[in-house]
Amino acid sequence: MSAPTAQAAGGVHPSGTRITPTMVGCMLAAFLAILDTQIVATALPRIVGDLHGIDLFAWVTIAYVIASSVTTPIYGKLGDLFGRKVTFLSAMTLFMLGSALSGVSGSMEQLITFRVVQGMGAGGIFVSVLSIIGDLFTPREGSKYYGMFGMIFAGASLAGPAVGGVLTDTLSWHWVFLVNLPLGATVVFLLARYLHLPRWVRQSSLDYAGIVTLSGAIVSSTLLTSWAGVQYSWTSPRIIGLGVTAVLCVALFIAAESHAEEPIVPLRLFKDSTFTLSLLGTIVCGIVFVGSVNFLALYVQVVTGASPTTSGFVLLPMMLGLVLSSVGSARIIRKTGTYKIFPVLSMALGIVGALLLSTMDASTPRVVAVLYMVVFGFASGMSAQVFTQAAQNTAPPEDLGAVSGVATFGRSFGTSIGISLFASVFYGRLNDEITAHVPAGALRGVDHDSLSSQSVLDSLAAPVRQAVEEAYAAALHPVFVTAVPILAAGLLITLCLKNLTLRSRHHGGEREPASATDTAPAGPSPETA
Repeated sequence: MSAPTAQAAGGVHPSGTRITPTMVGCMLAAFLAILDTQIVATALPRIVGDLHGIDLFAWVTIAYVIASSVTTPIYGKLGDLFGRKVTFLSAMTLFMLGSALSGVSGSMEQLITFRVVQGMGAGGIFVSVLSIIGDLFTPREGSKYYGMFGMIFAGASLAGPAVGGVLTDTLSWHWVFLVNLPLGATVVFLLARYLHLPRWVRQSSLDYAGIVTLSGAIVSSTLLTSWAGVQYSWTSPRIIGLGVTAVLCVALFIAAESHAEEPIVPLRLFKDSTFTLSLLGTIVCGIVFVGSVNFLALYVQVVTGASPTTSGFVLLPMMLGLVLSSVGSARIIRKTGTYKIFPVLSMALGIVGALLLSTMDASTPRVVAVLYMVVFGFASGMSAQVFTQAAQNTAPPEDLGAVSGVATFGRSFGTSIGISLFASVFYGRLNDEITAHVPAGALRGVDHDSLSSQSVLDSLAAPVRQAVEEAYAAALHPVFVTAVPILAAGLLITLCLKNLTLRSRHHGGEREPASATDTAPAGPSPETA
């Protein structure tokens, strides 16, 4: 029975899964994971001001993204091996635990540590949602839910800055994390009760060597892009050591995956050019479109003097552009079955948007800055979920979780690289720009790590505050300039994508679960999840 027929018959999938409550739970989970990145963006200047840690500003997000990047492909493979339901619920529980701990943090160090816990849970949310959609529906049928996923992505992006600002101003920044608890409990209830996919348990060992080497490659490369040129020179032993470690870990990871019984990332997937190019495109999107959001919030709050609440509403038009382009492209893809034009347009328009953003300074009218951000948001929305759809379209059923995991990992990994890279560019210029713009001695007695705090800025004399705003704007300029060549590389990648049509059937027809008596070691055996 196909998915549409199942829905017509009371909305129940042949597996016994109730479609509507399951999809509500999946979309709410995705909403939370996306919201968590966006809602924190507008709270970050207040957080670092209260906890005195502008030098650790980026690490509140980097720690979260590194943890989710490391765990995402692992969750994808665990879902293939042990079932989507148990994997999803485990990830959701860990995400809620990290949210609770982050909400009661008393220092930047504590917050960064607890964000790691939260990120370890978030890594399993996206991949589980995408894998569940892939299990329940064919790529063509699933485009409806991928479009819905895109709407959720856009909605969370749209609401996040405003909600983060309102919670920060009316309650405290702690609530940008604590708000996840009641909503997360709702997700756990819906998925525990209504999701009933078979749990495919294979007699195999987990790829520990792949997990360790992949984790080493991610952490070392992220630290490299974050520290090089800021805390350490490019030629320092520590930076050279991180570069060598990253290369060595990648080489060891490839060797480990070549011999693993159940590799975290099956290397055979890279024989498919669509998968490889989709992964590269996803990484570019993560670097630029997600990695730059925190710095836009920093511009709006510090340079234009907006409060967290106001900055959230200033960012709303950009997110609205993301909504419109994401929903519109999803509808066209569902109707036509083709997708290539949208990532191409996304990269091309992204270049225009980044160039416009790079022209902003302290004298740029806020309405003009908003228009530039709308262009950037519109570009982002056109590629929100296209690369995942393209990769899943050519994936064999047994690798669906791995493909979803790697695709989601690509975006998370790109985000961690983007944030750390842009932070390196920004902090590498900030002190020099403050020295150049602010009169000597004007900030004597002022904690430079708290300059992003509205109360600290308000305490400065008008000429000094204006000088600080100009210094921040000048330091942010190269951030958006750096995004241009990265997007140009993304444009070349998307132009090389094959213009395939999305499948209307699963590979090999409907996949039937093995009987309960099947016990062959190499084959899957279902356990009701």
